[in-house]
Amino acid sequence: MKIALIGYGKMGHIIEDVALSRGHEVVCKIDVNNLEDFDSEAFRQADVAIEFTTPKTTRANMTRCLAAGVPVVVGSTGWYDQLSEVKAEVEKANGSLFWASNFSIGVNVFVAMQKYVARIMNGYPQYDVRLEETHHIHKLDSPSGTAITIANAVTDNLDRKQTWKETACVWQHEDESIDVARNAEAGTQFASHNDDELEVVAYRRGEVPGIHTVTYDSEVDTLTMTHSAKSRRGFALGAVVAAEWMGDGKKGVYTMTDLMPF
Repeated sequence: MKIALIGYGKMGHIIEDVALSRGHEVVCKIDVNNLEDFDSEAFRQADVAIEFTTPKTTRANMTRCLAAGVPVVVGSTGWYDQLSEVKAEVEKANGSLFWASNFSIGVNVFVAMQKYVARIMNGYPQYDVRLEETHHIHKLDSPSGTAITIANAVTDNLDRKQTWKETACVWQHEDESIDVARNAEAGTQFASHNDDELEVVAYRRGEVPGIHTVTYDSEVDTLTMTHSAKSRRGFALGAVVAAEWMGDGKKGVYTMTDLMPF
């Protein structure tokens, strides 16, 4: 399969390595300095593009892929408020889009677990629930797209939580102590939440690939579930698997529940 990479930073390099190891060919690499290559013959000949950039650039990148008739797998997050418009754009172009907040197989199993546990916890109102996520200091969106997916899995299935609310994004040093200067620079504020809101707290520390923890707490015990990524390679592998799944002419908009229908 011929793959185009959009975004050639850390994730782009890892995706390239995974794609090559699975026998694919990377025919085009587009980054901020060569956007004109969207108009190249090499890009148009790609069977699929894999996009990992930033929330500010991903929408335009998707539009360019649709215009070139190249199916696109999008790993960028922070643009989901535009999802309905993107779906309409894909339908109008008769194009192909696969998006996910997280391509890790383990994370998607974790999300399925949260749906199941939340339905059980409807019968046990003495437990309150909280979500925490930790990512590297380069992460631009907060809460993470994965945290939003997990939060929605809980609130969609736990009757006493109608919605979720991020109460803080906290910057930390490597030893997990508070980075006072960075928090001041970011304008970190600690907000309260209502009983019918799932509290979401984000942390930014070092080069952490991603940790997500859901905690159910009562007066007598605590139930904690955590997914911890060891590296970004799991995200890259999932993105390439999604690209392989899209490479047989699928049209429309898909996500991990189509690839992994729990």
